[in-house]
Amino acid sequence: MSTYTLLGKPGWGSAIAEAMLSVAGQPYRIEEADPIKPGPGRDRLQALNPLVQVPTLLLPDGTVMTESAAIALRLAELAPQAGLAPTADSPDRAAFLRWLLFLVAAVYPTFTFGDFPERYLADPAAQKEFRGNVDALAQRLWRQVEGAAAADPWFLPGGFSALDIYVTVMTRWRPRRPWFAANCPKLTAIALKGDTEPRLAQVWARNFPA
Repeated sequence: MSTYTLLGKPGWGSAIAEAMLSVAGQPYRIEEADPIKPGPGRDRLQALNPLVQVPTLLLPDGTVMTESAAIALRLAELAPQAGLAPTADSPDRAAFLRWLLFLVAAVYPTFTFGDFPERYLADPAAQKEFRGNVDALAQRLWRQVEGAAAADPWFLPGGFSALDIYVTVMTRWRPRRPWFAANCPKLTAIALKGDTEPRLAQVWARNFPA
């Protein structure tokens, strides 16, 4: 098989795509690209993805893919045995699609906005208020996700999927694991099981070293 090239930064959203590539058994190489720090890595990333976001994935034929949900669906097509997505006739399919898009379209932007309030507001006091409002929204959204999760032991009743990778990674970000443990026990259970998934041990060690 030909090799994928994943542009990313350890611990960022590219960890989700890296985990999915690993589970799908696709050969890949990592090209580190910091979306924030000026330099050749950022320049390379911007040339491929004008939004300067990770993950950005180069397919073996040179095609550029962005958007982690699109990458998830493509890898699920290429490696159906990996279980990244329920099959079209599965009773879990509709829930999978709903919550995949919810995570990337509703929850994920709270990091984009909350991490960089200075991009949207000049006044430091307004930035602090904005960040607080965004964090409060994120917590409300996570509680909604919590209500949908099966967590016995994975998000969907039918078993492991890409949703569990998202949960395992995203619960490491703000508001972080202690908040989830106190407020979202099902998501915490999923994340803790995801932490010990053997297929992902090397990915987690690289992205979230102890």
